[in-house]
Amino acid sequence: MKSPRKSSSIDRREFLAATGSGLLAASMPGVAEGASFSGRAGAASGSAEASSAQTSAGSLRKIPIGVFDPVYDKLSLDEMLDRVSALGLEAMEIGTGGYPGTGHCPIDELLEDAGKAKAWKKKFEDRGIQVATLSCHGNPVHPDAKHAARDRESFRKTVLLAERLGVRVIVGFSGCPGGTPADTQPNWITYRWPPEYAEMLDWQWKEKVIPYWKEAAAFARAHGVHRLALEMHPNFVVYNPRTLLKLREAAGEEIGANCDLSHLFWQGCDPVEVIHFLGKQKAIFHAHMKDTVLFPENVEKYGVLNFASELADLPQASETFRAVGYGHSASLWKSVVKAYMDIGYEGILSIENEDPILSGPVGVERAAWVLKNVRSELLAS
Repeated sequence: MKSPRKSSSIDRREFLAATGSGLLAASMPGVAEGASFSGRAGAASGSAEASSAQTSAGSLRKIPIGVFDPVYDKLSLDEMLDRVSALGLEAMEIGTGGYPGTGHCPIDELLEDAGKAKAWKKKFEDRGIQVATLSCHGNPVHPDAKHAARDRESFRKTVLLAERLGVRVIVGFSGCPGGTPADTQPNWITYRWPPEYAEMLDWQWKEKVIPYWKEAAAFARAHGVHRLALEMHPNFVVYNPRTLLKLREAAGEEIGANCDLSHLFWQGCDPVEVIHFLGKQKAIFHAHMKDTVLFPENVEKYGVLNFASELADLPQASETFRAVGYGHSASLWKSVVKAYMDIGYEGILSIENEDPILSGPVGVERAAWVLKNVRSELLAS
């Protein structure tokens, strides 16, 4: 793979390799040069640490660390489980349809035959790995009826499999409809002006998003699944904590967050503040562990709506995904894990690697190393 072009102002290889957060902090308004991003979160993380100082280490939950399976798409189920077990990981998030696919989960077979489902789950249990969540990320409100129907069916099957396996959490996207009944492609609207955009946004929520998720939540509830963890992701109607809570209020408390901070860093969210804010409302059901690095010289020129995921595009990018610890410092991630412990989070820390440099299993290994170490430090303190 060819190396990206070097920036004229900074060696890109050195920049991307940096694990500290000072480079990111320099791009953020109100943050002094050389300050850590965790300093930007000072009020939140500092007060969180102070408020939890009375909590004894023995009362902190050892949150399981796991991994989302698409990163091992080249491996068979048994090969993947051997790899995950060797890393000392304790849980997995398994794709059951939609964008993650079903590479390690033959969902139709498992629904047709209870014995096969039991044998499938036993492969995980024999290695001390919990099947913690099932994931069917898709767009169930897509304006293309066939696309929407396919993703709705994936969700329906995933709920039934979760019921059979005793899995408590299903992960997905909120989806995004068109802006009018005549549209054939989704229309992601984040700004209510000019007026026609406000009209389209209101129509999306009233006619498409809320009705579907009310129905989906009721179906899940009827089958004993009470945690639908929606990833706050660009290009979908739920993309930040505010839109998540809007849907939760409208559709029911089955709706909660897959708190993937990688999509919130570039929006300027404080990670610890987000966790405490949503945690107070018992609205975090799942957590993706994925980092983001911002490139200050490009943020200053192009703004933050300039994301790139391909290696060749990084010289002109304002940000990209990184493995945990390669966008922000380990100290910041320690405060993140501590925040999850503080709120009594009951899920897992699920590593999702989409790092264009530390690709595939390599990024998982690096992220696991960081997370296991900061967790150990917290439990020993």
